[in-house]
Amino acid sequence: MATVGVTYSPRASTAPHPTLELLKSLKIGFVRIQWVDLTNQIRYRVLPIAYFARLLESARPAVSLTKATLGLVFLSLADGFGGTGEYSYTFDLASCRICSYAPGHAALMGWFEEKYPSPGPNPSYDVDICPRALLKKIAFDASQGGIDFLVGFETEFILLNKDSYKPVNEHGWSCSPALLTGSAESTVLEEIAASLAADGIELQMYHAEGAPGQYEVVTGPLPPLQAADALIHTRETIYNIANKHGLRATLAPRVFGDSSGSGTHAHISVHSARPEGAGWASDGIALRPSEASFLAGVLDHLPSLCLLTLPFYASYDRMRDGIWSGGTYACWGVEHRETPLRVCNHASPASRNFELKMMDGTSNPYLTLAGILGAGWAAGIKKGKELSQRPITGGSSAVQLGEEERAAMGIHTTLPPNLRDAQEVFSRDEELGAILGSSFVQSYLSVNRYNNERFELPDAEAARKLLIDHY
Repeated sequence: MATVGVTYSPRASTAPHPTLELLKSLKIGFVRIQWVDLTNQIRYRVLPIAYFARLLESARPAVSLTKATLGLVFLSLADGFGGTGEYSYTFDLASCRICSYAPGHAALMGWFEEKYPSPGPNPSYDVDICPRALLKKIAFDASQGGIDFLVGFETEFILLNKDSYKPVNEHGWSCSPALLTGSAESTVLEEIAASLAADGIELQMYHAEGAPGQYEVVTGPLPPLQAADALIHTRETIYNIANKHGLRATLAPRVFGDSSGSGTHAHISVHSARPEGAGWASDGIALRPSEASFLAGVLDHLPSLCLLTLPFYASYDRMRDGIWSGGTYACWGVEHRETPLRVCNHASPASRNFELKMMDGTSNPYLTLAGILGAGWAAGIKKGKELSQRPITGGSSAVQLGEEERAAMGIHTTLPPNLRDAQEVFSRDEELGAILGSSFVQSYLSVNRYNNERFELPDAEAARKLLIDHY
């Protein structure tokens, strides 16, 4: 059978990063040292290129950041965080990218590390709650076990007029009038496309989405850490170019109550370095053993993972049955948009991938991927977990099936319907907690609770605008 779609290999998905010499030759005057905190705020410090060059001459190039930074919510701190102490935010030079959306600027990510190693026989600089380090650890562990992942993203966003918060147009999904030549929105999308390409991010397509003023940008797959970095760069590109043209871009999950919400769908493929034996088969669908175990691990923890993928009270306004957002049951399907996990190109093993629909733009992609890949690898593939749930393949969704039909397919669990339930399920999941680390779980819950409290305003319209302004 012919392969459907484009095929990608983990070994061929890395690109060289700009060197200091290249930055200077391109007249880069400033380097943004970026990080993404536990509330998914993108933060950065701007260094002149001359000072950045001097830091690179040191044994451990880094900037100092207060330990409060990962517990910061607006100008207050979540429980468990204080103003004492500093981290070294150590540069990851491999993450450096030119910022075409900000001429003369480049950006790079880093690692939160202790300034001084921990005492004892095995000294370490590790910080348990560093989002990038957590994802790197899980991806590395899987790679050591012979499993690599590739991740691509669909980023949905809405373009609004800055002052009125009204959408730039009322046109719908893939409609030509939503991208008329000469319109502000068409100019913005073309510039986003050109900027991503210039900065080394593969753009597969863009198009108008279903809600007023809504668009989608689809970027190609990369190894997990690079994929999360590229998503942050994509978001910054969208925000900045929209602002340049007098518009406001928002990734808020549900801007209009009577129309589609905005998600950030992840497409994940599983690649085994070792030959695999007989695979899993049911309902005319065949998967490799690693793919089946990955699905089994993720499905087991899908309700708990919601707090990472859907971390905001507003996130649950998008996750409803009947609106193609993934539905409310922990299940999977084949080319089925009413399941939170959808198999794409199911009969084409070389291009097959799993779409995670229960993720939106308020989520930190490092934490989301750490959770999803951690569950799929450590709780699934590593344990050889068997996939007992059958896929939904017909026209009905899980909610439309009878209780006996769902039970026969192995569908027994619903996803949390709101933030409070998601927090509770996440806090009780001992296996996922062991994968992510107890220190991270405690810190993340504290920050997540406090962040949501600050956005829950008595006036619904004020709360909507606050969410739009920050995401």
